[in-house]
Amino acid sequence: MSIAPIPSGYPRVMPYLVVDDPERLLDFTVQAFEAEVIERMEAPDGSVMHAEIRIDDSVVMMGPARPEFGAMPTMLYVYVEDCDEDYARALDAGAESHQEPADMPYGDRTAAVKGPCGNYWYLATRKEKLTPEEIAERMGTSSENA
Repeated sequence: MSIAPIPSGYPRVMPYLVVDDPERLLDFTVQAFEAEVIERMEAPDGSVMHAEIRIDDSVVMMGPARPEFGAMPTMLYVYVEDCDEDYARALDAGAESHQEPADMPYGDRTAAVKGPCGNYWYLATRKEKLTPEEIAERMGTSSENA
């Protein structure tokens, strides 16, 4: 039986978040984004040494910072059904507000939070499908810069 080189249900590219407290990140993503924990590997002391979550059709991997590479904060852009609702849920889960929900000239309603492990999560709900020219007009730029 041959093994698929790319596991079923996994994208070719996925973020790997390296944080000081992967357990805290797991708890946050489950509470804030209703993430499903699909894998959790523990060290002998019970701490999380690797974990994977699924948020809708996306997989995010995570693990602890190590002496050879420290925590690496990152920014993720996540499309959600309701930006305002997910923003409120993320704040309830311990995130700090970085940007309150607002309609953007490119057609998305977005908000941003800084999670408890230092990562920024931009939450977006597509409200309008716009052409590059329409976006440029709203932003006061040429469509080459949109």
